[in-house]
Amino acid sequence: MRLGVLDVGSNTVHLLVVDAHHGAHPWPAHSEKVVLRLAEQIGPDGAITEVGADGLVRAVSMAKAAAAGLETDDLIAFATSAVRDATNAAAVLTRVREETGVRLEVLPGADEARMTFLAVRRWFGWSAGRLLVLDIGGGSLEIAAGIDEDPGVAISLPLGAGRLTRERLTAEPGGLTPPSGRAVEELREYVDGVLDPVVKEMTDVGWERAVATSKTFRTLARLAGAAPSGAGLWARRRLSRTGLRQVIGFIRHIPPAQLHELEGVSAGRAHQLLAGAIVAEAVMRRLDVDALDICPWALREGVILRRLDQLGPV
Repeated sequence: MRLGVLDVGSNTVHLLVVDAHHGAHPWPAHSEKVVLRLAEQIGPDGAITEVGADGLVRAVSMAKAAAAGLETDDLIAFATSAVRDATNAAAVLTRVREETGVRLEVLPGADEARMTFLAVRRWFGWSAGRLLVLDIGGGSLEIAAGIDEDPGVAISLPLGAGRLTRERLTAEPGGLTPPSGRAVEELREYVDGVLDPVVKEMTDVGWERAVATSKTFRTLARLAGAAPSGAGLWARRRLSRTGLRQVIGFIRHIPPAQLHELEGVSAGRAHQLLAGAIVAEAVMRRLDVDALDICPWALREGVILRRLDQLGPV
């Protein structure tokens, strides 16, 4: 069957269409995204602005039309932290449903961590043993660990790269000057403070293999010397803590407006790369992780796999 997954995130609205059936590898048939930066369309009152809601309706409508043109059998649509945290989420979801016919499901943070964990478990298999899975999104950091397909612990924290950039890494207008050293150190202290309550809980679970997913980790791994995307899906990619520290050492001195000039850094996310790197370093340091394997599957694939499990063999 052909499944479509519509992921409304903090940065993009991403449609992924795959050909799959129960027990088989889901093969991508089509992928397209709209850079909406919905999290930046949240006003001082915590509500998604009218401009943001208009953009979301347009993006969802376009994705629905694309999915229909590709003859998908089912379209699974969900939203993560930007909509989840908005004070007017219910009203925006109602508008999207009424104007596009698409019912967006808001994923709780812990469920986001569980779905991502499932994707990583299926990718690496049972031989990976106990897994630790880290995922840095635009609005939140997901951490999960366990031995089964459903993790023993699944946690979501407000440590997304976009959120921290907006709230805590001030820069000159236009991104022409890097954040100050003081701002970087204050961000490190803040991230450590948010991580404090979960470090012991995660450490008690234990793991044999530490894995990371998400665009942020893939970009950091590429800057640290991992294989480019052109090397293919199966190329092994890793990110060491030493390599990550070296990456932070040079990107913290580059103006945000110039970071996209680095190989492997997308223009749409370049401005939030430093915040993502600081979160990555902090969680690796606090959980005593020396290196992470990079998994190409993440939340969208987890949602697909869960839906295929629910459908069962045909």
